[in-house]
Amino acid sequence: MRMYKIIYLLILVICFPAISCQNNSKQKSNESAENQHSVINENIRFCESTYPYKEGILIGNFGTEQLNPLNDEGKGYISYYKDGVTNIFIASDGNLSAPKGMYIKDNYLFICDVNKIVIYNISILGDPQIITFPEDDLFINDLVANENTLYASVTNTGRIYQIDITDPANLNDATPVKWVDITGPNGLIINNGAMYIASYPADGNTTEANVIYEITDFANPVPAKFITISGQYDGIAMSCDQKTMYITNWSPAGISAIDMKTKQITPFTIKENLAGPADITVIDETMYIPDLPNSRVIIQPL
Repeated sequence: MRMYKIIYLLILVICFPAISCQNNSKQKSNESAENQHSVINENIRFCESTYPYKEGILIGNFGTEQLNPLNDEGKGYISYYKDGVTNIFIASDGNLSAPKGMYIKDNYLFICDVNKIVIYNISILGDPQIITFPEDDLFINDLVANENTLYASVTNTGRIYQIDITDPANLNDATPVKWVDITGPNGLIINNGAMYIASYPADGNTTEANVIYEITDFANPVPAKFITISGQYDGIAMSCDQKTMYITNWSPAGISAIDMKTKQITPFTIKENLAGPADITVIDETMYIPDLPNSRVIIQPL
């Protein structure tokens, strides 16, 4: 990653990814506590990502004193929120520095972290497995799977990789294989046999290539523009009825709703002002929005 990109990202505290309620075996949550709490800020420090887990959500935190998406301090940790209470799920153990997008398969939790994927066995939470990437892949951002193939986006190098996760207990020697090149891939979802990719400009200069992409043929991936309005897109999620896609944008900071049939884009109003909306999650009729610079997750009814 060129130095000007690193400086830009550090100064403007830009970080990334996303998730949807019907993908990745996402489950329902208990909404009784959600009606009483609009903001989660306990046990949170620079939260970038969210992911559904056992009727609650996992929240990825950098845990650092300063917001640095390229840090190697090893202070990262995962919180777990349920019924109005936030506990530490994976304590800071030196293996995580800037945890981003997450995915769960067979009780194994996959976490993007700078230039590697860290994999914990949730049953024992012992020493994790590590999948390393090429040195220039500094912003491994989000994860999504199609059966036993895991896809990982890398925003700064414009790559999406695929990894065979048939046996998640034995991945230390797994090698990521480049699947496709695409401008600034960030948040990922798979819906109705297609992958949708949110594009973010790694150098901070939005271009006509920074849009929402669609890939329909996984064997021969060819990205096509699904939404042509450019932006600095990060999080991406689908409503449970699969009729609406939600996307986050860093400039201006906000969320939009896309009608999947007409592709009409409308602003999505929330109760709180956002500084940096990142890896959103939708469960039932509730959206969880990590506001990264403000170290909080906003709970927003749909």
